[in-house]
Amino acid sequence: MRRAEIALDRLFRCNQFKETLTLARYAKFAYLTFAAPLALAAPAMAQQTPAASTSPAAPTTPATPADPAAPADATTMPADGATTPAPATTAREMTPDEIAAFNQAVTDFTAGQSAQQAGDNAGAVAKYDAAIPAIRTAVEADPSKIDNVNFLANALYADAAAYGAMGQMDKVVSLYDEALPYWRKVVEAKPEDTASRNILAGMLIQMGNQKLAAQDTDGADPYYQEALTLARKSAAAQPADAVSKNILLSALIGASQTTTEEGLRDEALNMGKAMMADGTIDATNRPSIEIMTGAKAS
Repeated sequence: MRRAEIALDRLFRCNQFKETLTLARYAKFAYLTFAAPLALAAPAMAQQTPAASTSPAAPTTPATPADPAAPADATTMPADGATTPAPATTAREMTPDEIAAFNQAVTDFTAGQSAQQAGDNAGAVAKYDAAIPAIRTAVEADPSKIDNVNFLANALYADAAAYGAMGQMDKVVSLYDEALPYWRKVVEAKPEDTASRNILAGMLIQMGNQKLAAQDTDGADPYYQEALTLARKSAAAQPADAVSKNILLSALIGASQTTTEEGLRDEALNMGKAMMADGTIDATNRPSIEIMTGAKAS
């Protein structure tokens, strides 16, 4: 047994560069696995939209609209672990035109969901892309209103899923990059929400995969480490949940390739083998574990 383990370890080390490239090929499947099913859940606030003739409750906004790639909220934890103090915000009321645009965004988002469910991803992205600017404005108007932040996070996430289904991974990465701070804020506001935590972890894993595919292990590692912390919390809260277990396994597989931390590779292998044995491993992780162990699909 020990001889076999040594041989496996040697094979793993010799093939690590090859393995990194091979594992990256499964990123598209992971986008669909983590994104598509969950993105179809409509945000609760979409059913509570203010009428176009009224003003939303206590809206606030930064004096200057935030750049989409750098949302106004800066209290979240970026992948590198640094914390930025939150800037002060200035309250203002949304205009009637902004409220009307927001109402239309809810309609467009719902239509995008219907198109996505029907397999019309091109139609879905057209609707999501139309909806997102007005939702951004609502978040800029009141960065503390978690319902609007959650709506924007969901819209960006659903848009990324639709683009991913069409193979446009550059758009997926861009949308994920914008969405991450919003998802961090949602998870911070809802610490017991396993679904949101798993979405964030899955997105971080995909951002890590994108860096790893370009051989940027230093860039990939912070994403995997942040995902690992989130995934461990989900798996601990729901140890029998296959989704949470697979997200944790994905984070372990990624982190084991970007860090020298002892035990991560063994943990990934042991967990992967156990999940292959009990049938809970998903189609994204199975090929990776087979590559790492040299096993063949049963």
